Amino acid sequence: MTRFKIAPRRAAIAVALSLMFAVPLAGAAETAARGSDRVRVSVAFKPGAAAKMRAAIANAGGRVVFELEEVEAVSVDLPRRALAALKRSPYARFVEEEVMRYPYAKARSPAAGGTQVTPYGIPMVQANLVSDSMAGNRTLCIVDSGIDATHEDHQGNILAGFDYTGSSVGDWNTDESHHGTHVAGTIAAVDNTIGVIGVLPHKKLNIFISKVFDASGEASSGTVAKAMLGCRKLGSANVISMSLGGSRASRLEQAVVKFLAGRNILLIAAAGNAGDTSTSYPAGFAEVMSVAAVDSNMAHASFSQSNPDVEISGPGVGVLSTVPMGTGVDTSLTVGGVAYQANPTDGPVLSASGALYNYGTGEVSDPGVAGKMCLIQRGNISFADKVTNCMNDGGVGAVIYNNAPGNFNATLGGAPVTIPSATVSDVDGAAMLGQLGQSTALAMTPSNYAYFDGTSMATPHVSAVAALVWSKHTNCTAAQMRSSLTKSAMPLGGNVPNNDFGYGLAQAKAADDRITAMGCGN
Repeated sequence: MTRFKIAPRRAAIAVALSLMFAVPLAGAAETAARGSDRVRVSVAFKPGAAAKMRAAIANAGGRVVFELEEVEAVSVDLPRRALAALKRSPYARFVEEEVMRYPYAKARSPAAGGTQVTPYGIPMVQANLVSDSMAGNRTLCIVDSGIDATHEDHQGNILAGFDYTGSSVGDWNTDESHHGTHVAGTIAAVDNTIGVIGVLPHKKLNIFISKVFDASGEASSGTVAKAMLGCRKLGSANVISMSLGGSRASRLEQAVVKFLAGRNILLIAAAGNAGDTSTSYPAGFAEVMSVAAVDSNMAHASFSQSNPDVEISGPGVGVLSTVPMGTGVDTSLTVGGVAYQANPTDGPVLSASGALYNYGTGEVSDPGVAGKMCLIQRGNISFADKVTNCMNDGGVGAVIYNNAPGNFNATLGGAPVTIPSATVSDVDGAAMLGQLGQSTALAMTPSNYAYFDGTSMATPHVSAVAALVWSKHTNCTAAQMRSSLTKSAMPLGGNVPNNDFGYGLAQAKAADDRITAMGCGN
């Protein structure tokens, strides 16, 4: 396998920039470990009052974690007892406790590697109809959990980045949360005969990684704000893609997105996965395009938030993309030689075989299952208890079938099981009940790809389309590109804009054609 190679110029920049921060960075996990006696706060200075405000911070026992010179602010680690007094300082424009941001992916399902496939979202946004030969004209910044730069489907991509997590594990080119690699795959997985392809698959796009999530899967609003500024300062980004958010607004983030939008940068963020009408941030800021999710039939995803801030939509249900090498799971299930679609649980990645045995709902001990494969109906008790009971009775593996239409994902919550387990649909479960006693093989192997759901998955489709179209029309401003994307979107949901879809589904060719015919922003 070809290993990751950083472009020499970008590698040198990345090393040099790592020396710019005199204070160790504090990640979310580190903040939590300090306990409730300290708190992360954002402090913005009044004009001409920076020195006095910094002195007040120091006198209060605060420690500057990030400098945000562009918006005359700092992110500070502060004793909680000092917060109220600092808020009263006459030298502060504002002092706010930082809020948390999270990735917006909902679920994981298995995917095999092998022969290259085109995920449904690529033609749905018309990326296959627009050449990315000019993509080198644009830089796209991904604010997320990093990227597995050793991935087979990212070899040759132009990558650079910076790690803002403060974690002692990994760097910008590793991905402990697995989320950022999936986002990056939708944007730029390489056209190389294996795995998948992205919206811009020909290794032309400049990609900058601003890593904010460590293994904890959370980051403060101050960290995200600093990472956004880094997209411009360190990455010279034109488009910033943020598959993340939280329920509370941040004045610091608001100041940063206003600053960046004023510097001709297009900001795009996930609308959120709460499945209600609430607003997530930073998507809720006026300077940011809020992206909702649709499924392969262009229907609104049930988890996708619906509100007046939603501006555009992208594919976000069952999106196939890259995950860190070996962290996905490919599942194979056959009964009597008949193959069934199965989703793995989060149990051990193992293989097993045996005669299929009806284990009911898994609530009652049945020694008859010893040496056999448990077929278990969903319901009544937890998935962990079902698999544990099967294991304790000597079962070699467990297949859990749905008690409602469709397949599903199941988690075992860290239960100490030692047998493989997977889920299947209600229809397939009913068919297997007619195959009891037949030889059953459940095989799980590591994979480099997975299906995710979420507005996190919709966002990179739109961000990549923006970079693709803008690369061909570099005379357009960010504001004009935003306007062209909405005006060329495929209308969905009746009158547009609407709270479910915004102006509709992002369309690369329609946007390209519209700008060619009518000019930027028209």
